[in-house]
Amino acid sequence: MGADGNAGMVQDSAGSAPLWTPSPERVARTQIAAFLARVNARHGTALTDYRGLHAWSIAHPDAFWEEIWDLGGVIGSRSGPSLVDGDRMPGARFFPEARLNYAENLLRPRERDSVALVFRGEDKVERQLRFGELSDLVSRLQQALRAAGVGVGDRVAATLPNLPETIAVMLAASSLGAVFSSCSPDFGERGILDRFGQIEPKVYVACDGYWYNGKPVSIAEKLKGAVPQLPSVTATVIVPYLGQAEEVAGALPNGVTLDAFIAPFAPAPLSFERLPFNHPLFILFSSGTTGAPKCIVHGAGGTLLQHIKEHRLQCDLAPGDRLFYFTTCGWMMWNWLVSGLASDLTLCLYDGSPFAPNAAVLWDYAETERFALFGTSAKYIDQLRKEGVRPGATHDLSALKAVTSTGSPLAPESFAFVYEAIKPDLHLASISGGTDIVSCFVLGDPTAPVYKGEIQAPGLGMAIEVWSEEGRPVTGERGELVCVKPFPCMPVMFWNDPEGAKYHAAYFERFPNVWCHGDFAEWTAHGGLIIHGRSDATLNPQGVRIGTAEIYAQAEQIPEIVEAIAIGQEWDNDVRVVLFVRLREGAVLDAELDKRIRTQIRTGASPRHVPARILAVADIPRTRSGKITELAVRDVVHGRPVKNTEALANPESLELFRNRPELAQ
Repeated sequence: MGADGNAGMVQDSAGSAPLWTPSPERVARTQIAAFLARVNARHGTALTDYRGLHAWSIAHPDAFWEEIWDLGGVIGSRSGPSLVDGDRMPGARFFPEARLNYAENLLRPRERDSVALVFRGEDKVERQLRFGELSDLVSRLQQALRAAGVGVGDRVAATLPNLPETIAVMLAASSLGAVFSSCSPDFGERGILDRFGQIEPKVYVACDGYWYNGKPVSIAEKLKGAVPQLPSVTATVIVPYLGQAEEVAGALPNGVTLDAFIAPFAPAPLSFERLPFNHPLFILFSSGTTGAPKCIVHGAGGTLLQHIKEHRLQCDLAPGDRLFYFTTCGWMMWNWLVSGLASDLTLCLYDGSPFAPNAAVLWDYAETERFALFGTSAKYIDQLRKEGVRPGATHDLSALKAVTSTGSPLAPESFAFVYEAIKPDLHLASISGGTDIVSCFVLGDPTAPVYKGEIQAPGLGMAIEVWSEEGRPVTGERGELVCVKPFPCMPVMFWNDPEGAKYHAAYFERFPNVWCHGDFAEWTAHGGLIIHGRSDATLNPQGVRIGTAEIYAQAEQIPEIVEAIAIGQEWDNDVRVVLFVRLREGAVLDAELDKRIRTQIRTGASPRHVPARILAVADIPRTRSGKITELAVRDVVHGRPVKNTEALANPESLELFRNRPELAQ
């Protein structure tokens, strides 16, 4: 037990004691405490705790988001109403007359010698960028992008590791009013084209390769296949990481190294294009469950305000703190991480395997750089637990205030492990939201106890409820996680969805005027939440969202496969991908065919898409309109009743998936 809280009281009953409770002194020092006092002074309220503040934030969204604007010291102009059409979802407009620039807020004046970015690439690369160096690089990139014809609304796409250069490219694009989109370099050629082919970038930035598990991985051949199929690209910029940038750039249409791209430009004062609050900032991608990934467009203002709120209030990070999140540039947690610059945080970046060269690598990093927040996935924590790694016994983690976990639900035993093996006096926050909102619906409250297996609270300003199938709020039972009032980080739109039909269908079709997120959730007796996984067909192995369509696109290139269906099977406190294949007559799923399927999926999509199990079936269930039905298969595999079997053309095929012995091991 440390000076700021207590830990170690672990019970398994429904009335369990908290694993950790912040001391009154720690609570009094939080930014939530200061924010409460300011809200009370400005609005004549008498709020005393987080729950009261949350109720006020959803009852008075216009006033609440104005307070967040002021909390973050947002640079820009704000006039007129803070919320118009606040009873419409979609359709509500936050700060419709405001103008700002996201990059200007991340590059707010700081001491040039202050450290902005720290980077580790496994044990191969170690760098840091001071704020002056980052600003100079962004300036040169801004000039180079402008010279390449990039302006307001143009797209800049990147296939890059989590490098300092990736952040600089994003900031330069945003400063010009361009829209930035990224994926990680382990995506296959098809995965890159399925994303960037839709958004038609003007400039494409990629690396020559990356390190993973101690080995260099070149992406030169992948780029040779992909870049010629992106006709909108007028310049392909290659960032050096493996020392092969010149060779890779020379083999590509309009290829140029990063050094050559910025060589004509000396650092100069930055300029920022101030644009409307909802001007597109990022394009993120859905997982492609039913086809090509949907292009989710997020606005500059909503992203900025939501991230300021989450960093400052929900995570209690203060200027100068060091923020770390283990993420790739294909996950929205990268976007969340980089916004930390707006709160004067130092960002700690990492690329590669979290276990290379050994399981201590991230904790060595945490000790050396004195992380205030260590962000990771539930699967990583589970792996530490299974391997018996106890960072608290081997490392000085005295600076560490918080650990956050996302990607999949954090298992109850992993909650206890964090307090036993990492640090007893720590704010552990399991958090959940996603690509759809580039942030969280439910997350941490640094002023409240942490209970095993529970997410602490709904986010401030997020009107979260759990609804039954019939659309009524429920407590103590599983239901759909919904949000019943608008919030500023809702997507601005989907790309190539001019009438908004795809956008509406994604979130508002089930319950009109209510955001339905696609998660099974349950309120607890403590007012916390438990997320029971996805209620749609998205797969989520090791915390990485994967679309089944991306798996099918590769598997069905194998001549022996007629069709395939993939599900996520709940397994070992995680989800594993199971692929069922219907084979051509005479074909046999032997070891050789199994290997070919895995190789095709690994190279064509990514290593994360490779199934844990591949099983042959004689038939695959489909609806009367001919669509395969993943949810029905998933329910059968898990022993749950299948809803609406009358909608299936061949319901008898479900028996082929029931009680398969291969799925019990």
